[in-house]
Amino acid sequence: MTAAAARRSGTRTDRVPEHPDIPTIGLQQVLEALVDPVRRKIVGELYHARQDLACGTIDLPVGKSTATHHFHVLRDAGLIRQYYVGTSRMNALRREEVDEAFPGLLRALVGVPERP
Repeated sequence: MTAAAARRSGTRTDRVPEHPDIPTIGLQQVLEALVDPVRRKIVGELYHARQDLACGTIDLPVGKSTATHHFHVLRDAGLIRQYYVGTSRMNALRREEVDEAFPGLLRALVGVPERP
């Protein structure tokens, strides 16, 4: 997101956490991030969402600090991108980037059959 686009949308770029480049992430790190059912639930929700989701809008069976940890692990594994809109931390699945690096992984994870 450019600085101008961020200002128009209300996104604060000074609070956007660092995100790894997908080519620097190994399959091992991605799989370790996805081994936890809470993190798989987050990825599934983001996969099926028509828009980016705020952390609090995903119903998770854990407390706020534990949820924060799970989002952090997913971000460090390159699976999600986080940014702020006002006071809400938004989450976007890095679908295109992950699909390019690990073809079919996300589809298999969320149970979406491949198209013939």
